[in-house]
Amino acid sequence: MKPTDTGEEGAYRVARIRERLAGDDIAELGVRVEERGGAVLLTGTVSSPEQRDEILRAVEDEVGADTPVRSDLVVASTAAPDVHEELP
Repeated sequence: MKPTDTGEEGAYRVARIRERLAGDDIAELGVRVEERGGAVLLTGTVSSPEQRDEILRAVEDEVGADTPVRSDLVVASTAAPDVHEELP
């Protein structure tokens, strides 16, 4: 997304990214994709660092080198808790 992109072009690009994340081998619907200030912003929670990296690669491939990609993706811990929860 270049600074000269219109809102319609940016919306189209965001829709293409969402479609790519929903399809392919990624199949990730929990990632939010937005255009902000000429950059693509990704937010949400993923299950592993590998999945986060795969999503970032797919988005960077989609938008090209001229468009910055900002990631606010959080990796959820799937490990069992190491302490016992005390309930009142």
